[in-house]
Amino acid sequence: MSASTPKTLSTSGQKSIQDICHPLSSEESVRTPSPDVGNTTGSIEEKDLSLPNGTPVDTSSPASSSSLLNRLQLDDDLDGETRDLFVTVDDPKKHVSTMETYITYRVSTKTTRVEFDLPEYSVRRRYQDFDWLRIKLEETQPTHLIPPLPEKFVMKGVVDRFSEEFVETRRKALDKFLKRVADHPVLSFNEHFNVFLSAKDLNAHKRQGLALLTKMGESVKYVTGGYKLRGRPQEFAAMGDYLDVFTQKLGTIDRIAQRISKEQTEYLVELREYGPVYSSWAGFEGSLQEPLEGVAGCVANCAGALEELTEDMSEDFLPVLREYVLYIESMKNVLKKRDLVQAEYEAKLEAVAFRKEERPAAPTDVEKCQDRVECFNADLKADWERWQNNKRQDFRQLLTGMADRNIQYYEKCLAAWESIIPLLQDRPETTKTEAS
Repeated sequence: MSASTPKTLSTSGQKSIQDICHPLSSEESVRTPSPDVGNTTGSIEEKDLSLPNGTPVDTSSPASSSSLLNRLQLDDDLDGETRDLFVTVDDPKKHVSTMETYITYRVSTKTTRVEFDLPEYSVRRRYQDFDWLRIKLEETQPTHLIPPLPEKFVMKGVVDRFSEEFVETRRKALDKFLKRVADHPVLSFNEHFNVFLSAKDLNAHKRQGLALLTKMGESVKYVTGGYKLRGRPQEFAAMGDYLDVFTQKLGTIDRIAQRISKEQTEYLVELREYGPVYSSWAGFEGSLQEPLEGVAGCVANCAGALEELTEDMSEDFLPVLREYVLYIESMKNVLKKRDLVQAEYEAKLEAVAFRKEERPAAPTDVEKCQDRVECFNADLKADWERWQNNKRQDFRQLLTGMADRNIQYYEKCLAAWESIIPLLQDRPETTKTEAS
């Protein structure tokens, strides 16, 4: 978060998906999209810093510090699966009407799947459309973990939801949401996902009623309303325990990181007031003018480096923590749904035990319920493994980026302060020469 006034939303978008080679292209080159294709402008732009003595500061780092939300997951091979669906969210635009003001985003799709009528689509969607898609995914795929969306509501007066910084952060999160869905071997084939990516008029589809599976889920709640689950199987109980601990750890890190970000922003304001004082002082001190101006330049360079570090914290690090907090809530909801299905199965088993005379007609219904439990368990375990793999990759990249940014920050500050040492050391020698 920059201490300066938030910038207004730009109408120009990110790098177009047209720059990505289409799978159906006649080009003979092997299709190997880079993980950073289509989102090369997301990371914080490196600023050219110059030292007070005119020497440029070399702050290059061999390791990339691109943020997690900037990473474009368009690999040709992920978990042994060939990529045949590419989705990008870019080009946010502000719309103002008499009734409301809102932001839309361009959703571009390229695919070779036969489920789509065309190989390419470009539609505009607003946040509530993404929210509709996620609700539909939860309704029609209740056994799967649905990736989270960024939170819709913000505190008025604290965050300007139409500022360029906020819109860009939300765009990255929406882009990540669609890419996670597109990477999923089941969710990516959902009919509502197809409609979301391809339909010009989404409102006609949004007016449709609740899906059948939703009604079935409600009936399960009714049947098992008075039944207490005997207990989760050990592997699922371990998942719940892990999520509880993970929530606590992430919450602590998020709280401290936000406090650090706030203190860095306040420190940045002080630095910007601190440096000009030395410049002003230099005008009254002929013999100390050069060293004082050097100090002012050092403080300015340090302030610039701190601004980059603070922006990286607020725009990249904190949103990822929040995404995983929401991810945990999604996983807990799936576990609760699994418990409902298990409770229904156990309730029917007990009913059969109390009505032995009706056993010939009962096993078929019980077996169907058992199949549902086994299907739920298999889907949940597969999604859990996928989530854990993504989490390890995400946090390794996130922490590597954080280490890079901190190294660059301290290197810039060190180089800036070291540059004025010769100015301070030369002053006594110059004084002796003048005296002789």
